[in-house]
Amino acid sequence: MKAVEIEKLSKEYGLLQALAEVSLTIAEGSFFALLGPNGAGKSTLINILAGLTRSTSGRAAVLGFDVRRQWRQARRRLGVVPQELAYDPFFTVREMLTLQSGYFGLGRENRGWLKELTGALDLEDKIDTSMNHLSGGMKRRVLIAQALVHRPPVVILDEPTAGVDVALRRQLWDFIRGLNGKGHTIILTTHYLEEAESMCETISILNHGRLIVSAPKSELLSRYSWRQLRLQLLPGSSLQLPAGLMAKKQDAPEGELLLRLHREQDQIGGVLAALEQAGVRFSDLRIHEPGLTEVYTELTEVGPDV
Repeated sequence: MKAVEIEKLSKEYGLLQALAEVSLTIAEGSFFALLGPNGAGKSTLINILAGLTRSTSGRAAVLGFDVRRQWRQARRRLGVVPQELAYDPFFTVREMLTLQSGYFGLGRENRGWLKELTGALDLEDKIDTSMNHLSGGMKRRVLIAQALVHRPPVVILDEPTAGVDVALRRQLWDFIRGLNGKGHTIILTTHYLEEAESMCETISILNHGRLIVSAPKSELLSRYSWRQLRLQLLPGSSLQLPAGLMAKKQDAPEGELLLRLHREQDQIGGVLAALEQAGVRFSDLRIHEPGLTEVYTELTEVGPDV
């Protein structure tokens, strides 16, 4: 079954087109990345799925339930962890989670799950602490727990590790991997592209309200045809590239030579032999294979906003 199905979804705010006929399918049980620069339309898309915004045209469904016509069923199957730390400062953690359970008609029968959830997120010691007295990282954990109180099979994480330290980030990802391992569909938006590359199986990129690519990660990375060769030069080495070498010279610190090589046209052995013949002497070399950052930059024509 498709966890999320989006067909020609558009949203206009007056003259501004936030989304332009976006069509997208997310497989059930997958770990999916939705990427794009600020203003690309990611938040608008999430808000439409969550029922917070109505689309201008097109259709969206969560596990087969239309988000407009069957909104109760769709929302019950969806949990959203927002980017903003939105909370009532006077409620305790327990009160926040109990109240959220009530929104879905869950009462005493949900206490076991709430206890398991707060334990997994290391919130047990803070269960009766006012939200206003929690650190930013703890508030982030509460928002994750709040999104999961009704055990939604589809979970959207909107910048879940923004502003948290490295240790907490690792704990959160361990927890989220565990959710995915139990069959939950995870949809991630993040500006930390290394997270998306290491975690996600499928990646979609929005830009200016349009879907510019959606593909398995391996297929997307294979589209980038360049890699980098960095040489640590010996004193007195020539910096002159030999004639006929197709590799492109790039800016590098003093004492280094950085070349942009085409994967197919520039064979490493041939490039090194040509450089040696031209008098380029070096003590060390490193080859950098392109990752998601390079692909993202090339497709969006801007760097990631971090």
